[in-house]
Amino acid sequence: MLVVLALLSLIGWGANLWTDLLWFESVGFRQVLVTRLVTQVGLFLLAAILTSLIVWSGLWLAWRHRPIYAPSTPEQASLDRYRSALDPVRRLVFIAVPVVLGLFAGTAAAAQWQTVLLFLHRRPFGEVDPHHQIDVGFFVFSLPFWQLVISFGTLVLGLSLIGALLTHYIYGGIQLQGGAQGQRTTTAARIHLAVLLGLILVVRAAGYWIERYTLSMTQHERITGMTYTDVNALLPTRSILAIAALLCAAFFISTIWTRSWRLPVVSLAGLLVVALVLGGAYPSLVQQFRVRPSEAQLEAPFIQRAIDSTLQAYNLEGAEMTDYDAETEAAPGQLRSDADTIPGIRIVDPSVVSPTFRQLQGVRNYYQFPEALDVDRYQVDGETVDTVIAVRELNLDGISEGQRNWVNDHTVYTHGFGVVAGYGNRRSEEGEPIFYERNIPPVGGLGDYEPRIYFGESSPQYSIVGAPEDQAPRELDYPASGQDTGEVRNTYSGGGGVAMGNVARRAAYAIKYRQIEIMLSDSVNSESRMLDYRKPRDRVERVAPWLRLDGNPYPAVVDGRVKWIVDGYTVTDRYPYSQMEELGEVTADSLQTASNVASIGGGQVNYIRNSVKATVDAYDGSVELYAWDEEDPLLQAWSAAFDNSIRPLSEIDGELMEHLRYPEDLFKVQREILSRYHVQDAGSFFTGQDFWAVSEDPSVGGENPPDMPPHYLSVAMPGQEDPTFSLTTTYIPRGNQRQNLTGYLAVDADAGSESGERREGYGQMRMLVLPRDTTVRGPGQFQNDINSSDANSEAFSQTLSQFLNLNSSEDSTVRLGNLLTLPVGGGLLYVEPVYVQAQGNNAYPLQRIVVVAFGNDLAWSDTLDGALDELFGGDSGATAGDAGDSGPTEGDPGGEGDGGETGGGTGSGDVDADALAQALADIQAAYDEGQAALAESDWEAYGQAQERLREAIDRAVEADPSGGSVSVDGDDTDEATQTAEP
Repeated sequence: MLVVLALLSLIGWGANLWTDLLWFESVGFRQVLVTRLVTQVGLFLLAAILTSLIVWSGLWLAWRHRPIYAPSTPEQASLDRYRSALDPVRRLVFIAVPVVLGLFAGTAAAAQWQTVLLFLHRRPFGEVDPHHQIDVGFFVFSLPFWQLVISFGTLVLGLSLIGALLTHYIYGGIQLQGGAQGQRTTTAARIHLAVLLGLILVVRAAGYWIERYTLSMTQHERITGMTYTDVNALLPTRSILAIAALLCAAFFISTIWTRSWRLPVVSLAGLLVVALVLGGAYPSLVQQFRVRPSEAQLEAPFIQRAIDSTLQAYNLEGAEMTDYDAETEAAPGQLRSDADTIPGIRIVDPSVVSPTFRQLQGVRNYYQFPEALDVDRYQVDGETVDTVIAVRELNLDGISEGQRNWVNDHTVYTHGFGVVAGYGNRRSEEGEPIFYERNIPPVGGLGDYEPRIYFGESSPQYSIVGAPEDQAPRELDYPASGQDTGEVRNTYSGGGGVAMGNVARRAAYAIKYRQIEIMLSDSVNSESRMLDYRKPRDRVERVAPWLRLDGNPYPAVVDGRVKWIVDGYTVTDRYPYSQMEELGEVTADSLQTASNVASIGGGQVNYIRNSVKATVDAYDGSVELYAWDEEDPLLQAWSAAFDNSIRPLSEIDGELMEHLRYPEDLFKVQREILSRYHVQDAGSFFTGQDFWAVSEDPSVGGENPPDMPPHYLSVAMPGQEDPTFSLTTTYIPRGNQRQNLTGYLAVDADAGSESGERREGYGQMRMLVLPRDTTVRGPGQFQNDINSSDANSEAFSQTLSQFLNLNSSEDSTVRLGNLLTLPVGGGLLYVEPVYVQAQGNNAYPLQRIVVVAFGNDLAWSDTLDGALDELFGGDSGATAGDAGDSGPTEGDPGGEGDGGETGGGTGSGDVDADALAQALADIQAAYDEGQAALAESDWEAYGQAQERLREAIDRAVEADPSGGSVSVDGDDTDEATQTAEP
């Protein structure tokens, strides 16, 4: 039975290994798996063999040099039964014990493959540790390796010592009660044990010496790194202990000639006393009587070291800090001078409108959108548009229970279809987003692209796609009227996945996923391909296991394909004097808590770089890794370790560069660091009176609300002439009940342009430091004002609090949108959209009002323009009109009916009856042609018909400036252009 189980386990292990190799070959990263496996196997064998040999040698030498006759003492007589029991199986025990211990040691060593690879491919940092004057690369690459060697040596020698002690004792080489002439050990046992103890002490001496360097990463109450006590008490102590351990080792070796344990035992006791006194008591006395009375003065140089090193390690040396005396009174025309700096305030909250996208663009229950959508920017009609975008992905849970089976789940419902993009700063009169890319098949402003989404954040575990050309398509593309089956099907023609053309591969995958259908189903044929590990983060993590990945991959339409962009980070916790942070804690916020945004992972770090930009093609799953920070020594080391599998920055094409952005998780880490390290004077840092905290998210509520997420906005910071796509956050006082605003941070997030070169200002941090002697309302105070405001609006005959209370009832719910903060008009402008969602399964949030505040004044209305006009006395200038509002309505340019592509106007004028009649006839003809092309799945003809339809609509609107309704077969043109289904 055991043999059968072992055989089955071996087969399962082999199937997993082979399928992994096939997967890595399919994405072109075979060397990653090979390098990792070779390193792990090599470490396993090396550690296992060394451990087994050293432990075995301890056992064998103790047995080989045992007394010929066991001493005739009562103690030894009591051990006779153990010797009798051990002798028949001694050889087996002497082999099995070392082998088992070797296996454990080998497994532990194999887990340290990253430490070994980094040591073998180490690079200099070009920065010097401020105390030891050694390149930081020693601490990052070499120090962990030597600590590993010391730990391994201590473990192996300790195991050998334990084995030798037991064997000597059982066979009479050691007597606890003393033998003839008072001897407790035989000569052989004394020499054997003395050598082992001496070697352990030599290793311990090396450990003490290495600890001198680890003090540079010690965490203290205020800083990470050495303090006055560490430098003047602990550091010398470690050197003394290293020398003492070597002397103690020499005394143990000397027993070979002195034949006495007296000196070794005395020296060992002395070492313990020195360790307790110098390692514990002396530093405490120095801290208590030398440091505390003059702590601020004595610690100042070390605090300054920590400040400088922390800013270097987190790449914050170039952060610009500006004192910002924010205005708190809103005056007429306040925003006029800043009209050009607000090209569009994003009033569509990507974390709220997912249900709205799902209801308006989901089409069927088996399509879904993520809970939190993404923000990007696109060129639409020659204008850069801040965009809320989402991929329409597959949702197997939306398929009715009667249709759920292996064939449908894995060979029919295989992919999502298309992306949906809406204006970030526009909404319809009903409060819905205005889509400029929509529908199935996709129509809108993003041009032609491959819409099928085989690899995404919600893709099933695996799908089997592809079929011979003479076989009818099996994979469901999308539902469509006018088809005999009511749907359009497709056969995958991409090169992604693993070919399943032979029985052996099918068997391997059947074992891997424990589903015999992979072997037996007719759906699996000679042209089938296995698509698995389909989530973008999973794919990047497998080909670059040394990276930490941002929790929020985002899609972009690039070069005719949908590509997922994943930011990768290199991190370490070995940068001397740099502040240690818990990565999972500082990147957590309210968005991560409430949505499907993943975590970057836990663990402590004190160095981070956005070293890699990775892409995953949503159609064929291909993965590309681009070096983003080519100067990062960690990236250089990993690139060398994995045979330069990372492509250079110069290979990023212009269209992809336009969609790269400053990553959120990196910004979250940096904003946490700057909440303290914006104080760059050691004396002020010591008092800690000006430390800040990231603003809590007031929309969440509760006693300890999570941090507010950063927001992507196009803003112009003071000193900038033009607005820049930026990532922003706000600060409040740390540990203070007051929630007033103390700081505002923005980083230039626009990576580059179509030229393919990285923008010069990318990554520039700009911090506004608000005056300490004035009070500027923080996000929490603004939210409190909203909940209790008695402000009226011209658009509503009620106060704001009345509006909120009336819509917070059994029939509806109020949902607060993202609270945006923008530096404009010499002050700070708050903007928050408010959504109302009816009760019911099919209800979705609609944006009803926008609340704004500037300084001490608050206003609200049904549109952003209206709210700004009320806030600034109806004289907000061009800013109000440009800042984005309810957007074009039906018949307006860029309206919901045409996604911003058809023309039109809302003005009045005479109707050109002849031109209108001709346009209407052309609209009907183009619509009919489009439906016929759709029924035949002729996408080229369908696209041409859509273009004629749009052109005819333009002429119709021009002929009727009054904005009358244009109909096609009784349907409004808005319906005709918004819905691709016949």
